Amino acid sequence: MAVAGRLSEEHLRNERLDHRFKGLPPDADGLTVAELAAERRNLFTGGFTTPVLALSAESLTHNLALLETYSERHGLAFAPHGKTSMSPQLFARQLEYGAWGITAALPHQVRVYRAFGIQRIFLANEVVDEVALRWLSAELDGDPGFRFICYVDSVRGVELMDQALRAADGSRPVDVVVELGAGEGARTGVRKEAECARVADAVAATETLRLVGVAGYEGEVPHADNETVRAWLRRLTALAAEFDAAGRFSGTVDEVVVSAGGSAWFDAVADVFADIPVLSRPVLKLLRSGAYVSHDDGHYKRLTPFNRIPAEGALQPAFRLWAQVVSRPSPEQAFVNAGKRDAAYDLDLPEAQVVRDARTGEIRPARGITVTGLSDQHGKLHTSPDAVIEVGDWVGFGLSHPCTSFDKWQLIPLAEADGTVTDLIRTFF
Repeated sequence: MAVAGRLSEEHLRNERLDHRFKGLPPDADGLTVAELAAERRNLFTGGFTTPVLALSAESLTHNLALLETYSERHGLAFAPHGKTSMSPQLFARQLEYGAWGITAALPHQVRVYRAFGIQRIFLANEVVDEVALRWLSAELDGDPGFRFICYVDSVRGVELMDQALRAADGSRPVDVVVELGAGEGARTGVRKEAECARVADAVAATETLRLVGVAGYEGEVPHADNETVRAWLRRLTALAAEFDAAGRFSGTVDEVVVSAGGSAWFDAVADVFADIPVLSRPVLKLLRSGAYVSHDDGHYKRLTPFNRIPAEGALQPAFRLWAQVVSRPSPEQAFVNAGKRDAAYDLDLPEAQVVRDARTGEIRPARGITVTGLSDQHGKLHTSPDAVIEVGDWVGFGLSHPCTSFDKWQLIPLAEADGTVTDLIRTFF
């Protein structure tokens, strides 16, 4: 998937370590990422400092394989949302495990993807930034193998895109899908099918844009439940059929793109997309779930479709944040040296799961320990009478919401179950 002249995973592996990367061993300064990984240090005894976020190598591989199998079983193409990790190394793993391409939310993210040679990008937003569109036009002209698709959701947006792309004077049109909004009060997207048709007509009136399908995000359906989500998905697939019957897809389009699927309702997407009628050309049924790669111990643990379809498998939480107890001022209180700068907290507080004894190295369940609050650099723990914890112990926390966990760490150790660090995962937020 790499393009000549682009950056590569080798570039990341040759990056020198220094003070920029928190949690890493101070005596690793000056080593490359590859050199530190080759030493296979232990996360607990190899000089790593707290707080440190680690990814489970085993759980990561399990999750990658599970979504590959799931997508294949249900006839879906898969473009996982890269905003979750913003990690080219994980993008490469996702592509290795069958992903069609990678989804983005912003032009900046597309630039990161392209820097590392991603050849298929689905941008789940309308792009009206003139500078970004000029760059995109040049990128398309410079690489005939680059496939790019983005949303359109207004006639005005189409006008702005056309204006910028005509000024850029590129040779390739930008492929677009009309975004069907998930309902009144939802996020972006066209609210009514009649307005979708007007947006499609506006696209057809340009030479700079090419309509290739329809898309949306079912996670924004108001008061989402199994019935309302499936009803909206049927509207989306019906829109694709209506556009096709009306001849709205250009004769140069080889396939019709129909895309949806966050991390909470992809089972409904698979079921409804299975019933898409035969159209005038093949349908690319594109799923975009991103949080699966690390999963979590909170938000997505509760919402994952695999809770509803256990026969299909189960995702495994891959994150664990390790912090050290730095204060035990009373029998009911303890404080660790990780806070809002280190842990996701927008949906749920971290969950204390295990304690690594500073005296013996023994790892035991974190019984009677509850996170009650976070400040910038401290986590406040409530400890019950049966809690066994003292200053110096390491506490391992499960996190909720991968998208706000990855973004706090530039370099994340990938560790095996025994603590052996086998790689370091670079992020670009």
